[in-house]
Amino acid sequence: MDIDWDDAADTFDQEPDHGLLDPVVRAAWDERLGGWLPHRPGELLDLGCGTGSLSLLAAARGFRVTGVDLSPRMTERARAKLAGTGAEVLIGDAARPPVEGRAFDVILARHVVWALPDDEAALRHWWSLLRPGGRLILVEGVWNGTGIPAERLTATLEGLTAEVRHERLSGDARLWGREVDDDRYVVVATALAA
Repeated sequence: MDIDWDDAADTFDQEPDHGLLDPVVRAAWDERLGGWLPHRPGELLDLGCGTGSLSLLAAARGFRVTGVDLSPRMTERARAKLAGTGAEVLIGDAARPPVEGRAFDVILARHVVWALPDDEAALRHWWSLLRPGGRLILVEGVWNGTGIPAERLTATLEGLTAEVRHERLSGDARLWGREVDDDRYVVVATALAA
């Protein structure tokens, strides 16, 4: 994949599921996120946060958000969007986020895993950043002949967790601002409690 994310930053939020500018799309993502997140807010790491739309929804639910994105332009937009929420936005590689010594209750990544050169190594590293009982929430898919099948992602996580669940998202046009005919899904993996 060869996308210049700095160049994409100016128009990124124009996609309905990126900017969440449409109230129906925003409400759909907020509803889904509410079902995936723990009921008690904690520390949330949003990897490949882009302009921070999902980070903003999590912050509104009381989570203390740290966003990480490789693109300086995306992080600049995320900082502006998250101003006043107490969120921290860092420039860094999602595969190895610059959060050494910290642990999180939730790690969230939307449309990031498929783009990583070594997704299995990244997933193992992310798992090491979760507190006991923490959750890994991965929104992914297979579209235009690229992506990562849910079965492969689920299989990778099964050896690390007590619980892995998969939910298909393609059928909910509200999430995307239109009907989609590709495979979009979320995998939620919960770490063993101490």
